[in-house]
Amino acid sequence: MNIKILVEGGGMKPGPALSQQLGPAGVNINKVIEKVNEATANFQGMKVPVELDVDASTKEFEVKVFSPPMSELVKKQLGIEKGSGAQLKVNPANASIEQIISVAKTKHINLLDKSLKSAVKSVLGTCVSLGVLVENKLAKEVEQEVDEGKYDKEIKEEKTETSEEKKKELEEYFSGVKKGQDLVLKQEEEVKKAAEEKADKKATKSVPAPAKPKKK
Repeated sequence: MNIKILVEGGGMKPGPALSQQLGPAGVNINKVIEKVNEATANFQGMKVPVELDVDASTKEFEVKVFSPPMSELVKKQLGIEKGSGAQLKVNPANASIEQIISVAKTKHINLLDKSLKSAVKSVLGTCVSLGVLVENKLAKEVEQEVDEGKYDKEIKEEKTETSEEKKKELEEYFSGVKKGQDLVLKQEEEVKKAAEEKADKKATKSVPAPAKPKKK
């Protein structure tokens, strides 16, 4: 019996769905949870695909752990909880090419890409979806630069460590970007609030006043 599940790395807990799948096979669910949590301990804070290969006759099982989804790896690498819902307006982080290469190396074995360079482009594609900046630019621009060979040296050397000087430069740039984003969002919120107040006043005025009782 083969069971595929998506679990919280190192934090799998008992649940009805798992009981329904494993219960009929007579497998010790607590033992399964223990083994899965041990196998996924390195992926804490991320959703991890896991496959359970269960032998119904012996009640034995094997745990196979697959690399988490690309978006989870990117968010973990950059220390962000979620991506942007408005990619062209809000950028949640500013990554280095070394961080992108690090994610690509982690995911490379599970991708169909023939080379690390192709894997890097796949990671950049995820950054586009999440709204993440890379090297102070939109991820789409960096995809083009990868095609042009700008980062061939870093990719060939499989560089995954970002220098302290570069980290500081990326942080300073992103700090300026975030201030601008926060200002725009604040202005938009004020405009929205003003429009809502105007609409409320208009609605109040349009309500007819109660008729005065006639004098007898």
